Amino acid sequence: MTKAEIVAAIADRAGLSRDQAKNALDAFTTVVAHAIKTGEEVRLVGFGSFVPVSRPAGRARNPRTGELVHRAAATSCRFRAGDSLKASLNGHG
Repeated sequence: MTKAEIVAAIADRAGLSRDQAKNALDAFTTVVAHAIKTGEEVRLVGFGSFVPVSRPAGRARNPRTGELVHRAAATSCRFRAGDSLKASLNGHG
């Protein structure tokens, strides 16, 4: 599903214009990104959690050449599905 499809679905289900739905989605993604960047977990009860994950700097191996390369420290994000989402995906909700 693309961003445009998500905006259209939000607009349809919430009774908003596409511009309002796009602004709401943009605000949501900005807030979530900022929270994760500052190390906060974002929890949407029943849906899931966006969890920041820090990876330390280190060495990695280039799988194509076998050469050892330096890997910079990085922060990423993982999504953990909530119980309600899991249940609905597995036909229980």
